[in-house]
This record gives sequence, structure tokens and C-alpha cells, in this order.
Amino acid sequence: MSTATPAYDELSGTWTRLHHFGHLQSIAGWDQAANMPPKGNEARAAALAEMAALMHRMRTDPQLPKRLARAEQEPLTELQRANLREMQREWRASNALPESLVQRQQMAVSRCEHAWRTQRPANDWAGFVENFRPVLALAREEAALLSAQSGLRKYDALMDRFEPGMTCAQVDRVFGEVRQWLPGLIQQVCEKQAAENARQPLIVPAGPFALTAQRGLCDQVMRLLGFDFAAGRLDVSTHPFCGGVPEDVRMTTRFREDDFLGSLMGTIHETGHGRYEQNLPRDLLGQPVALARSMALHESQSLSFEMQLGSHPGFVTQLAPLVRLAFGDQPAFAPQNLHRLLTRVQPGLIRVDADEVTYPAHVILRYEIERPLIEGEIEVDDVPALWDAKMKELLGQDTRGNFKDGPMQDVHWPESLFGYFPCYSLGAMYAAQWFAAMRRAMPDLDARIGRGDLAAVFDWLRDNIWLQASRWSTDDLARRASGEPLNPAHFKAHLEARYLG
Repeated sequence: MSTATPAYDELSGTWTRLHHFGHLQSIAGWDQAANMPPKGNEARAAALAEMAALMHRMRTDPQLPKRLARAEQEPLTELQRANLREMQREWRASNALPESLVQRQQMAVSRCEHAWRTQRPANDWAGFVENFRPVLALAREEAALLSAQSGLRKYDALMDRFEPGMTCAQVDRVFGEVRQWLPGLIQQVCEKQAAENARQPLIVPAGPFALTAQRGLCDQVMRLLGFDFAAGRLDVSTHPFCGGVPEDVRMTTRFREDDFLGSLMGTIHETGHGRYEQNLPRDLLGQPVALARSMALHESQSLSFEMQLGSHPGFVTQLAPLVRLAFGDQPAFAPQNLHRLLTRVQPGLIRVDADEVTYPAHVILRYEIERPLIEGEIEVDDVPALWDAKMKELLGQDTRGNFKDGPMQDVHWPESLFGYFPCYSLGAMYAAQWFAAMRRAMPDLDARIGRGDLAAVFDWLRDNIWLQASRWSTDDLARRASGEPLNPAHFKAHLEARYLG
């Protein structure tokens, strides 16, 4: 006979309803980015604001704290206790914010992001700032309220939404270490590759590359990587993303006729996100414990696919025939040359186009600007000069007057996703750690990848990351999967082995 847990069961019902509303919210957001005609934006913004307010009311229902307290006293299983912990975390964060703020924020973000799509290509910093100031003001208000409720510093309180338990102190330590060795590594790798190119010039693929052929190639590679098209799809948006819900994953990419590698690797990246979502535990669907643990872990999946696997020489041998099939045979598509193209290191302006060696510099730059921006140490007008100085220092690039390829290039600030950027580089570190653990468990892993046996990778990720969802804290999950919490030494070792070995 089952043990009675009425309070917990009632809470489970509430979170299932929240999941259903979140499903509609997510699909409406995907449509706004991928399909919606421009004149629909104000109406869509209002509808999404209404949905955000409705879900906020459910999470701040005055009855919830009583049910949460009663559920604490019920005879719950370990898994139910983990689910209750996640419910309590969500409840605390929601109750720190008034409904009016949630609605105003949704409206401000929808306006800013929609305008950003045309302001960025026009290099219109002044126009962008006009919409961005209210987004920043509301983000600071949110940070102050979450900080007061949690006792965390303001930026930590925003980062906690994406990476529970992570603090500026930890990020400062980890990024501080990377700052010590990264510039030297970039220089070493660039010198090594320049010498290789002098001996054997790199062959650049000759375009144009028909968009229909690119789309077909992306579909094929997604299938090779195990994406379930019966439970998701690929579309086009200004900024690639993975959204939707586990039952209906919506991925987007973007295409350029002169460059197929950008869309291909972007799609492989998003497929990592998509497979994580598609393989979250279905028997717990709708409950917070069945959600992805954190955004750094999510990014560890996209970067496991794009960088650890997608740029692996063994995987490139599987990729090369598909590329030739899509665009015809040319010397650039020989596996060795294709691998050199995928691992070419070139300091540049654009984060999403950056190679894995220079990428952390882009993330560190954004973190070092958005943390003081949220905490009121700097203002919007200070951003361009800081951006220019840090780009020069970290990557040797000149961005003066180039706002579209500078502080306007990412969708994160228009969408008020402050605290997200660190997750990208933390995710790269976790991805390197997962593959180090795989190689300990399977010493022949690299040979398997070379033979096209990708199941070894997917099975390990499914068992150790995907199916674990939010059952454990991030540190506990990392220990269970790899024997230790986050250790950035694995990332440094990976870069040295791949680029200097």
C-alpha cells in the first residue's frame, strides 16, 4: 500500500500545470524568434507578459508555503525530497519578485530584443541604449530583491538563476587562473599553426554553399548525433538557440552562403542542448527535479558535442563524406584539412564564431563588464570604452566605434540574461572533465570515435548527466560522474593536447 503524501501530491500537480504553461510560453517565444512577422511583436510581448504574470501568481500562491512545510513532514522518498528541494528553491526566488516587476521586465525585454535585431546591423548604439536602459534598471531591481531574499551579493543572485550555488568568488578564482595562462597559450598555438601553414597551406573551401544544401547537411549530422526529429525540429533565427520542452525541442541556426562551417558547428552545438533535453527523465516530466541541473551543465552538453566530439579528428572522418555529398568534392574537404579548418585558432571580434582556445577570453570580458554593471559600479555609457580596452588586452582586437561586433553582438543583454555568460566557459571546463572521465572508463574511446561508434559517448552522457537531471547539486553530480567537483585543469590539459600536442 502506498504511503499518503497529500501535500507533496498537491505540489506535484501545481508544478505539472506550470510545466504545461511553460510549454506554451516556450513555443510562443520560439515562434517570436523564428517565424513571427515584425508587426506582431507588441501583441506577442503583451501575451508573453500575461503568461509570465500568470505563472508568477502560481509560484507565489499564499497556500504554497503551507504545503511546502507540510510536505517536509511527509514520508518522502529520496527522489521526492530532491524534487521538494527544487520546488522550494523556485518558490523562494519567485516570492522575492513582485508580479508587476515580472510583467514590466517581460515587456522591456521583448521591446529591446526586437529592436536589437535591426539596431545591431545598423551599428545603432544610441538607439539600442534607449531600450537597454530600462532593461538594466529592471535587472538591477531584480538583483536587489533576490539579494535581499537570499543573502547573496547582487550578481550572485542573478547567476544563481542559471548556475545554482555558483558565486563570483569561485568564478573570479577560476577565470583568474585562466587569465594567467590563456594569452600565452593563444600565442603559442597561433605560432605553431602559422608554422604548419607555411609547410602545408590550409585550403579554404570555395563557396558559395547553397542554403538548401547546408540545411540538408545539418539535418544529416543531427541524425548522426542521435537527435529525435519526431520530438523536435530545426529552424532559422537571428541568434541560434535551443528552446521548447523535452517533448518538443525547438532548435535554431543561421546560414550564410559564404560559410557552411558556422551553421554546421552551431547546429552541432545546439544538438548537444537538444539531446540533453530529449533525454531528461520522462517519468518525472513536469517536475522541477526532471529539469536540466544548470546552464553550465547544459553548455557542457553543447560543447561536448561541438568541441570535444565535433572537432575530434575521428569524428571529422565521419563528417567529411557528408560535406562532400552536400557541396561536391574539393580538396578542402579532405578529413585532415577539414580538421585543421575546425581547429584553426584566430583571435576575432565575435564570440559565437570564436575557436575553443580564444573563446574563454570573450566570456571573461563579458563577465568583467556585466558584474560591475549589475552592481552599479559602472553605467551603460562606460561599456564601449571598457569593451574596447578588454578586447585589446585579451585578444589584441580593435573594436572602437564598432558596436555591432562589440557590446551589441549578443542577445543576452537585450534579453536581461545577466549571469549567464560564465556558464559558457564553465561548461567548456565540465565538457573536458566529462571526456577525461570517459577516457578513464574507456581507454579506447578515441579509437571508437574514429570507427564511428558514437554510442559510447552518448551512453555515458545519458547515464551520468542526462538522466540525473536535477536530482543532485551540481558538485554532487560532477563527483558522481567524474570523481571530483569542477576542475579547470582538465580544460587546460585538453587544449594543450589538442593544439600543442
